[in-house]
Amino acid sequence: MLLNILILLLSFGIVGLVIIPSTQRLFMRQFALSVTSSVFVFSLLLWLGFDQSTPKFQFVVESLWLPVANINLILGVDGISLFFILLTTLIFPLCLLASWSFDKGGVKMYLISFLSMELVLLLVFTNLDLLFFYIFFEAVLIPMFLVIGIYGSRQRKIRAAYMFFLYTLLGSLFMLVGVVYIYLFAGSTNYEVLSAVAFSPYDQRWLWLAFFASFASKVPMLPVHIWLPEAHVEAPTAGSVILAGILLKLGSYGFLRFSLGLFPEASVYFTPLIFSLSVFGVVYTSLTAIRQTDLKRLIAYTSVAHMNLVMIGLFTGTVIGIEAAILQSLSHGFVSSALFLIIGVLYDRWHSRVVKYYGGLTHTMPVFITIFLFFTMANLGLPGTSSFIGEFLLLVSAFEANTTACFFATSSMVLGGAYSLWLFNRIAYGNIKIVGLDLNYREFMVFLPLVLGTLFMGIYPNVFFCPMHASVSNLVWVNLWA
Repeated sequence: MLLNILILLLSFGIVGLVIIPSTQRLFMRQFALSVTSSVFVFSLLLWLGFDQSTPKFQFVVESLWLPVANINLILGVDGISLFFILLTTLIFPLCLLASWSFDKGGVKMYLISFLSMELVLLLVFTNLDLLFFYIFFEAVLIPMFLVIGIYGSRQRKIRAAYMFFLYTLLGSLFMLVGVVYIYLFAGSTNYEVLSAVAFSPYDQRWLWLAFFASFASKVPMLPVHIWLPEAHVEAPTAGSVILAGILLKLGSYGFLRFSLGLFPEASVYFTPLIFSLSVFGVVYTSLTAIRQTDLKRLIAYTSVAHMNLVMIGLFTGTVIGIEAAILQSLSHGFVSSALFLIIGVLYDRWHSRVVKYYGGLTHTMPVFITIFLFFTMANLGLPGTSSFIGEFLLLVSAFEANTTACFFATSSMVLGGAYSLWLFNRIAYGNIKIVGLDLNYREFMVFLPLVLGTLFMGIYPNVFFCPMHASVSNLVWVNLWA
């Protein structure tokens, strides 16, 4: 019932925005913010009503679509998808609030794109049918393509939109072939049915590679990461927040749900490949981030580094490693979103993202710099923040699984300190280069939930670990790692 309410609310919001006259810009913004805020409140009821003792899917909604072919739309929530849903419903109202004064192009299409994106993302994270998962997984590309291509900041926005679309679409074509093969083999695309199907080791490896081509470009993993910095640089602030905070999680969620859940033997077989690519990605993107002069491009590369660290945790094959990877994904959703919002504040005031343009902001924007310092510390894993818990447990699990991979992955903490502190130092201290107003009330309220969430997750992570434990334990025990 709760999932139906979330979907109906967003559908109602999209229809309402279509009906409201384009001249009513303020009312459209208020209406869209009210809808997304209501969706967040109802999503909290999923958490409150969630039974932590069972790995089974809850709040299940089944709609017959093509019963003759055994293909139906089935939605459900377990401990793995619960917090991805909550992260999605939290970030969207913050994005709309952050872009309250954004007035480039048509406001109506801008708001419709964001509500459509939230609707499709919720359908992705709750879908229990492989075919529908693929459909919604690819449908996310359309509204984000419009956001980057229409509302981007520079002339390269069209090129960036097409890079984003083509890189992620081409990889997913292999996944479509895999989905068709699975349907012909098993006669169903129901996830719970497929979980009981015994694919041969040979079939598992080819299917795993087909899904890998799709999910790796979403994480993104090297060498298919090139689209991300381009998309971030050209996207509006809210678009960058959605990209880093939620869309990158589609890749890690896909690996967790389908690669590990349906192809366990192949996952074990290809673990060295994942470790190698992820370690190389962590080191390479961290070093690349240090030399960036564009604020957005710098944070984009740090996002790639953190998501590749998440991949190492997912393939450690331990309960604590996978739980730490999920927590680190959530932490990344909070911290990276906040960092892009921080850059958006600077860009809204001075329309520049060049690092050397800024300096001495401690003297003119003390509240802004305090929040910037907090999320800089969170980004490099300061104890007491969410990133510390996720990274520490993740690296402990990685050490048990592969000491060499853990050694190089740990370098991300050193390199993270280098690019994070150096960036903060250049913007906060030194000679005063520009003078501007500090955060206003609306901007402060955008950052407040992210600050509180990062602190709460870092101080009391058990609240997040308990709901996911039964589902993650079940995932590990049905695999060969147990």
